[in-house]
Amino acid sequence: MSFKTFERTPLNLSILMMLSFGWVTVTHAETALMNPASTQACVALESNADRLACYDALFKAGTSEPVPVIVSEQRAAQELTVPKAEPQGIKAKIEDKVESLFSVHGAKIDPNTSLLDKRWELSPDSKLGTWNIRAHQPVYLLPAFWTSSKNEFPHSPNPQNTVEEAQDLKSTEAKFQISLKTKAVENLIGDNGDLWVGYTQSSRWQVYNEDESRPFRETNYEPEASLVFRTNYEVLGLNGRLLGLTLNHQSNGRSDPLSRSWNRVMLNLGFEKDNFALMIRPWYRLDEDAKDDNNPDIKDYVGRGDMTAFYRWKDNEFSLMLRHSLKGGDDSHGAAQFDWAFPIKGKLRGHFQLFDGYGESLIDYNHRATYVGLGVSLMNAF
Repeated sequence: MSFKTFERTPLNLSILMMLSFGWVTVTHAETALMNPASTQACVALESNADRLACYDALFKAGTSEPVPVIVSEQRAAQELTVPKAEPQGIKAKIEDKVESLFSVHGAKIDPNTSLLDKRWELSPDSKLGTWNIRAHQPVYLLPAFWTSSKNEFPHSPNPQNTVEEAQDLKSTEAKFQISLKTKAVENLIGDNGDLWVGYTQSSRWQVYNEDESRPFRETNYEPEASLVFRTNYEVLGLNGRLLGLTLNHQSNGRSDPLSRSWNRVMLNLGFEKDNFALMIRPWYRLDEDAKDDNNPDIKDYVGRGDMTAFYRWKDNEFSLMLRHSLKGGDDSHGAAQFDWAFPIKGKLRGHFQLFDGYGESLIDYNHRATYVGLGVSLMNAF
């Protein structure tokens, strides 16, 4: 840094004149002794005045004593307006990139209109504190839920989880889902990083199967914990606003041979623009002992990740979920689900659901069918 860059303000000129006599005194100031080992130590200083004093201490002829340097509160306040020096080296550039990645987006985000903010409280203005109940996955009731193929003989590669006696099922049943979450810890790093805990439960009820006493055919329980960070970058015109890591458990709470369960670690990537949001979730299944694994091949059917796109148009909300095993040949399986929430009258909203593929529920993880449901929407994911 050249002395020419030293700002010639009245205060700095006064300091420079006093430094020429080898001593500086400022009333009510904090005094620190500077004894730099090399010029690199001076270069690292961000303040122009501190760099000048550092060079004076390093090169001042005719004295073996370190030069006392005074840092006053007044000067410290002025230094806040001095632009930072250009980052030095690869490490500094990486730190700047990381800081930019997790900083607040340049355009102020309105938490009332941002789809991701409304559900994850990403920006500082969106924070509502801890232990407030929020929506998670969509909440709905479908009195009519029809399937093209009943799974009368649920099976698995594990012999203990294969049903040999046919179940007397109806093609039409009812389905409902509840899903809530709450923030347990807020702002783990600065004003970013929240720990959420969530719970989702979806049930398929053979309510029209009077001969079998109207049993619940399948209920899936899904508790999870997610660490969520706000991000700031753009990909293909979309604003990357969310980065999260989720520990997820899903099971049907039944005994063999109908028991199904698995545990996953999920990476969450959230993008949005205007009325469009996109969530991408690749996951890794946590291994289990072979003898206790109810569904050892579930990854090849339910898949290794999913992607959900959401779009709001007027009072209509559309979502499309796609997932796949990410393998070819005989192990190439997947599923798609389309949901449409639409207005009926006042606050009453309808819900239409169409599913095709494998794994509409855990008991059907390796069973392919088409499902069509119609009912009412109580709360959407966004």
